[in-house]
Amino acid sequence: CHPCVAMRVPVGPLSLLLALSLLSPQGSVAGSCPPRCVCASNLLSCSQANLSAVPAPLPRFTAVLDLSHNNVTRLRADWAPARLPHLHALLLSHNGLAFVSTEAFTHVPRLRHLDLSSNRLRTLDENLFSDLGELEVLLLYNNEITTVDRTAFENLGRLRKLYLGQNRIARFPLELLREGTRLPQLALLDLSANRLRAVPAGELQALPAWLRDRLYLHNNPLACDCPLFQLLARGRRRRLSAVVDFQDELRCVLPGAPTPVGILALAGRQPLNCSEAREAVLEAHLGDSVTLGCDSRWQGVRSRHWVTPGGERVLGDGGNGSVVLLANGSLQLQALRPEDAGTYACWVAGPLLNETLYVELLVHNFTLHGPHDTLNTAYTTLVGCILSVVLVLIYLYLTPCRCCCCRGAEKPPAPRDDSINSSVLSTTPNHAGGTGEPCGSRAASGAGTGQNGRFKGGGTPPLPPRQGPKTQRKVSDPDSVSSVFSDTPIVV
Repeated sequence: CHPCVAMRVPVGPLSLLLALSLLSPQGSVAGSCPPRCVCASNLLSCSQANLSAVPAPLPRFTAVLDLSHNNVTRLRADWAPARLPHLHALLLSHNGLAFVSTEAFTHVPRLRHLDLSSNRLRTLDENLFSDLGELEVLLLYNNEITTVDRTAFENLGRLRKLYLGQNRIARFPLELLREGTRLPQLALLDLSANRLRAVPAGELQALPAWLRDRLYLHNNPLACDCPLFQLLARGRRRRLSAVVDFQDELRCVLPGAPTPVGILALAGRQPLNCSEAREAVLEAHLGDSVTLGCDSRWQGVRSRHWVTPGGERVLGDGGNGSVVLLANGSLQLQALRPEDAGTYACWVAGPLLNETLYVELLVHNFTLHGPHDTLNTAYTTLVGCILSVVLVLIYLYLTPCRCCCCRGAEKPPAPRDDSINSSVLSTTPNHAGGTGEPCGSRAASGAGTGQNGRFKGGGTPPLPPRQGPKTQRKVSDPDSVSSVFSDTPIVV
């Protein structure tokens, strides 16, 4: 005999019916379909059933619950008295809902899709959705919301889409996006058709492109300014959907203008006269280290690579390590050189399409170590001019007088020596005497004779001696080396 012998047990019709009733969710007592609802497997549709409250009890296996188009005006904490571990979609639109308890979602922790649109909600209170840690889509459009508490979306780490359009929101806590820790997975934020009058354009520009691609701000009474224009102009150049698909609805209010104007039409228009900022232009200096960002609009990027201005493809460390591809896709350049300037291209392989980003790098041909280590060109020129003036004054007023002032006629003249050394060392007087007359000169040693007693044919005849107690002026010798110096007094 074989050790394992299958035993055949006869199965009657009653036993088969009992087994099927245990396997079927609708067959169990706790899983019966509520009145006025349609049940299809784990989906319960109670739409347009004229309900004023959530039907009870709800089957424990419920995964999708549609309560739209009813009269459920209040969602209390006891609407689901028992835990619904499989519920992942709850639809409550078009109910006139005006109140939602902060404990309303305690028993539905696996909820991923929540539709509260087209109701009468006025405020989003503190920690309203904090129990929904797995929520991915939240629809709140077409309500009467005026106030949004910054902790209303606490613990929503997996939220990807948030629809808040067609409300009365005058200020949304955009710091939730800037910090990046409150809603790290958010990829769509609809704030259209609200009452926003201003947005921090600089902070929004710093957001990743894949989030700006789905940041909807149209149909708001925004005040016109150039930062807002530049934000949207960059988005149009990058073909971001939030800008390209709603260009006509992106309007702003000019002071004194009767009607709103198109934001993208502000370029060169008075009174703002906004200029369109260039996209991805980075300036640096010799020796600096810079990082070129690859800000793609695709969130699920598979791969990136860079192409330098010289056509070199960068996949990892390049050359001597001065070009490095970082883990986040950015390109780091160290010890910049003049030849590093140019346009860099980042090639992105996205989940749907590929994208190419261009970053222009300008390298200034001088180093910049700090504000106190370099001199401005104008400052250097000014210092040079001041030093030149000081040197001229020193030369004019502090140089020793080369004029040998006359002491009177009683001092015998120095013996004439016609050698070259005595001629060079002889000094021409350049100052007047104390009585206003020039210093007395020494008498000429010979009339019309040159060196060694020879007659100089072209020589200047001696002047006749002047009468009086003053000494005679010596005639300059054109052939002597001392004639190089002019007898003209130097006037200061």
